[in-house]
Amino acid sequence: MTDYDALNNRLSALVDGVDHSISNLANGAALLYHTLSDVNWAGFYLLEGEALVLGPFQGKPACIEIPLGRGVCGTAVAEDKTLLVPNVHAFADHIACDGASNSEIVIPLRRDGKVLGVLDIDSPKIARFSEADRIGLEKFAKIIEKCL
Repeated sequence: MTDYDALNNRLSALVDGVDHSISNLANGAALLYHTLSDVNWAGFYLLEGEALVLGPFQGKPACIEIPLGRGVCGTAVAEDKTLLVPNVHAFADHIACDGASNSEIVIPLRRDGKVLGVLDIDSPKIARFSEADRIGLEKFAKIIEKCL
C-alpha cells in the first residue's frame, strides 16, 4: 500500500517555490512512476482547445492528442471527474496507447474551476487502483494544480 502522505510531502518538496510548470510536471510524473508499484505509465495531458495534448510522462511512448470525450482521459475531462477504471478493456471507447495497460486512473487538473488537463496513470494489473489510491492521487493532483 502506498504511503500517500509521504508521497505528497515529497512532491511538495520538489515543486514548492519552483516557477516552471513543465519541470514540475516532469518531476511529478517521475515521482509517481518510480514510487507506485505495478504502473507502466504515469504522466500528464494538457488541454489545448478541444484536445488533450501529451505532456511530461514516464513510460512507453503515448498518444499525442486525445479528443475531448474520447478514451478514459477525454471522458474524465468531458465529465469533469476522476475516473477509476478497473479494466480498460471493458471501457467503451478506450484508447490503447500501450497494449500492456489493463487498468487506469485519470484525475482532472483544474484552476479556478476550469479543467486544464489530467493526471493519467496506467497499470498492467487489472483493478490496480483502489479508493485509497483515488483519494491519495487526488491530493497529489491538488499540489500539481498549484504549479500550473
